[in-house]
Amino acid sequence: MEEQISAFLQHLAEKRGLSVNTAAAYRTDLEQFVTFLHERGIVEWSSVSHDDVLAFLLFLRERRYANSTVARRTAAVKSFYTFLRSEGIVQSDPTERIDSPKVDRYTPHSLTPNQVDELLELPLRNPTPERLRDKAMIELLYATGLRVSELVALNDRDLNLESESVRCVGKAARERVLPLTASAVTAVEEYLDIARSQLARSAAQKSDSLFLNHRGKRLTRQGFWLILKGYAQELGIDDLTPHTLRHSFASHMLSSGADLRSVQALLGHASISTTQIYQQTGTNGNQSARAVEVPVLDDDE
Repeated sequence: MEEQISAFLQHLAEKRGLSVNTAAAYRTDLEQFVTFLHERGIVEWSSVSHDDVLAFLLFLRERRYANSTVARRTAAVKSFYTFLRSEGIVQSDPTERIDSPKVDRYTPHSLTPNQVDELLELPLRNPTPERLRDKAMIELLYATGLRVSELVALNDRDLNLESESVRCVGKAARERVLPLTASAVTAVEEYLDIARSQLARSAAQKSDSLFLNHRGKRLTRQGFWLILKGYAQELGIDDLTPHTLRHSFASHMLSSGADLRSVQALLGHASISTTQIYQQTGTNGNQSARAVEVPVLDDDE
């Protein structure tokens, strides 16, 4: 059964450019389903019935899993069986008459413009090499709406300060070139002129990575999350994440009159419906909830 799960994830990686983190989440969902089936004496995908799938969902509910988790696992199992049937591994789909549960979807949390200004000022209070790097990264996130995975994947050659732009490769290998604000250009120039060479001294080998950690190696997603968490504590903001800056970029652009299609292109969204959620977020950062059906394996925030 594990072999089919691996084949399914490989299929998604090739067809949809599935991210490593999302693939890991889907594997966890399906492996829990396999464990549940084994406990019921089921060792073949073709032996799974409609009642078995319902029993699995009831199992999740009884253990008080969050609605969003149940919805995601339902979507994973349904999509997996679509794959199994298309490959001829099963003749019937036991999930066919099972609807994807609806969950409350909140419009993304955004910072106010004043909060963004305060955040951007924090690293300069003690301009060490690390904090000059932090300033450049935060400026880039807010100026472009980059995903944090795209930010930490940047190399030196992706930056063009003459044209004031940065090139990134997003999900499904979609490439986009994003314009930079004057303040982002200044922050990146200061990082490159002053800080990057000092951080690079600690590395045994030269790195092409644009943003380096204190060991001179590429800064990771987890590393930047921890950095931002430290600034959030200084500001007294509990829920500041790299994605908050992406959300802020989008909602502030739209509230300033930017065209929805233009923001979609900048964010790298495959579907405009993903971008439309930002139209419900004001610059005061308020959120509203709406019930939506969880899309099957939607990996494009």
